[in-house]
Amino acid sequence: MKRLINPMQTSDSLPRRPRGRPAQHGQSYADTRDLLIRRGMELLTEQGIAATSIERVLQSTRIPKGSFYHYFANKHDFTLAVMDAYHHYFCRKLTRHLGDASLPPLARLGAFVESACRGMTRYGFQRGCLVGNLGQEVVQLTPALRLRLEQILCDWEALLALCLEEAVAAGELPPSCDCPALAHQFWIGWEGAVLRARLVGSTEPMISFLNFFMMLAR
Repeated sequence: MKRLINPMQTSDSLPRRPRGRPAQHGQSYADTRDLLIRRGMELLTEQGIAATSIERVLQSTRIPKGSFYHYFANKHDFTLAVMDAYHHYFCRKLTRHLGDASLPPLARLGAFVESACRGMTRYGFQRGCLVGNLGQEVVQLTPALRLRLEQILCDWEALLALCLEEAVAAGELPPSCDCPALAHQFWIGWEGAVLRARLVGSTEPMISFLNFFMMLAR
């Protein structure tokens, strides 16, 4: 949504555009930044941070290098923006599945896994989880990027824990279940399952992990 500017504001009070060269390819500031972030998400889910250079992102979007620094201070700033965009996308996906009141709570988790399996198949097992990919390259990450990854995973755990608590209330899981601990274990195992699925080119590891988790939870 565009911000409405009060005509009584002075030029000093108006928001300033970042330094650098503005877009020269007919797209707005927001559109160009969004395009760079979307391409960054694609590359980071396919090949990780070490193999993803700014030059590669720019070549695939046909955006001049000078324009990149109009939107992002450096690769670190760009990576944080991509991580946040992926986090927002993934949280919407999780909320849609785990909050689906038309299904029993544990069936919602199964629906999420089915959706993830379809996505892996659709992209020929070339794309994994951006957070999982970056976590495997921890030596390449700054402390700020590591902290952000952990914060994202904690948010995902919280969403799943809420669903598991509903499963307890519905009698699908025993009252003694430690839902936050179970959610923590799920995401640890899930990232490994996604990695193995990419390795063998099959969704079997993801389905196998879900079945194991369900058995463990009950």
